[in-house]
Amino acid sequence: MKSSNDKESSASHPETLLTTLGRDPHNFHGFVNPPVVHASTVLYADADTFFSKNQTYSYARRGTPTSDALEQALTVLEGAAGTVLTPSGLSACSTAILSVVSAGDHLLVVDTIYQPTRHFCETVLKRMGVETTYYDPALGEDIASLFKPNTKAIFTEAPGSQTFEMQDIKAVTRAARNHDIFVLMDNTWATPLFFQPIKHGVDLSIQAGTKYIVGHSDVMLGTIAASERAWPLLQETHGNMGLCAGPDDIYLALRGLRTMGTRLKQHQTNALEMARWLEGHAEVARVLHPGLESNPGHELWKRDFTGASGLFGIILQPGSINAVKAFLDALTLYGMGYSWGGFESLAIYANPSSYRTATKWEAEGPLIRLHIGLEHFDDLKADLENGLKAYAAAR
Repeated sequence: MKSSNDKESSASHPETLLTTLGRDPHNFHGFVNPPVVHASTVLYADADTFFSKNQTYSYARRGTPTSDALEQALTVLEGAAGTVLTPSGLSACSTAILSVVSAGDHLLVVDTIYQPTRHFCETVLKRMGVETTYYDPALGEDIASLFKPNTKAIFTEAPGSQTFEMQDIKAVTRAARNHDIFVLMDNTWATPLFFQPIKHGVDLSIQAGTKYIVGHSDVMLGTIAASERAWPLLQETHGNMGLCAGPDDIYLALRGLRTMGTRLKQHQTNALEMARWLEGHAEVARVLHPGLESNPGHELWKRDFTGASGLFGIILQPGSINAVKAFLDALTLYGMGYSWGGFESLAIYANPSSYRTATKWEAEGPLIRLHIGLEHFDDLKADLENGLKAYAAAR
């Protein structure tokens, strides 16, 4: 597929980039969208071409016009040297780690990381002889105190999974660069529209494309964008592991990309308004949203991020698990299910105290993670009010 990035990247606004990147109607008979290429074998025209390998595509696992379209678009959005696709967000996290660590290396991971990523570190990496140390997200440049001679990489996430603590990513990358340590970041919450990790010194920017890129809760997909120095390592590891995403999933991600900017604006508007309303609710002890002025991480968020997504948490007033069940069962518009980033609103109970090791999670009451979708705000507010009334009655 002929790249049109040089022409497309001259646009300066994200909304335009999202609409134009990864597509070139001149290549496809005028059709607006690139074709969905279902393929495995790629034929060579003659023996000379076969022996010289002098053609764009060799085997579908190593790329097609469909995967190129999404990878090229994301590379521009991320400000990266290159991007690869994986079958899920978790596989993106694991592949990114495996591209920069080897047996005998030491890995630092923020204590607020996505729990399945943590499980990967404690099982597969441990079996491979990679040591993992978890650290407090508040460390900043003081993370250097945890460096060992064999520390190879730092895995960050901001805001933190479930509890939404902010990290000073600039400070972490400064400390890492002084010791030639790679920095990885799970940037699913903000997407490159609201934060560009690579421009802040991160080497590998990871997203669960399942969430906001796809946006419709119907595809599993992971993305990894790399800096210049990390790109050869990522490209080699990704290729050697035989990872690839299905063409129909990539097509749906491309389609979701076109509306991601518009969707994220509405997610942000609804979520911030909901967070502010919940701050004043009698049944809510605390709201965990870095976009709120009352949040301890607000200044870092305001300094580095240009927006907020639809995901945040609330700490309810003290109550039992039965009261939490009453709250969840009273909701009619908020689904109870894992994942997020789709058009629909979700609510789940979470208990970070069960797995944190470097920090201690202590809260006034139960933690509820909310994803505020694209439904009308008044309806979502009324539904939460009903749930909170049920919680109050049960506790």
